[in-house]
Amino acid sequence: MRRGAKADPKARQLALAIGAGRVALGASILFGTRPALKAMGFGTTDARGEALAKLGGGRDLALGAMTLASRGDRQALRTAILVSGACDATDAIALGLSAQRPETRQAGIGGVIAGGIAAAACLWAGRRL
Repeated sequence: MRRGAKADPKARQLALAIGAGRVALGASILFGTRPALKAMGFGTTDARGEALAKLGGGRDLALGAMTLASRGDRQALRTAILVSGACDATDAIALGLSAQRPETRQAGIGGVIAGGIAAAACLWAGRRL
């Protein structure tokens, strides 16, 4: 979007919805790790896997909070949603690599789809803010 052009209100709404969703997802992974991993198709894991998942949950919680906190500053909101999108794209790649293993195939495929869609939505919103 050109400098000085008015932000698309739908893009702002989407960015804030993504931020709120990221807070919810991050909190569920951080505080309800086992059920969250199961819902995402990972099944059971050991303490090391849960610890790594909690790192991702904390990251999502922080990114979502940053996005929501940026709601009053168009440039900061744009930056936050583009950073979120970059994380989603990276997640899609990482989970795509995980899909090569039978025990993480279901979660990997789901992660590629969800991460890809989220990354595209973030890019769409970021370009219109």
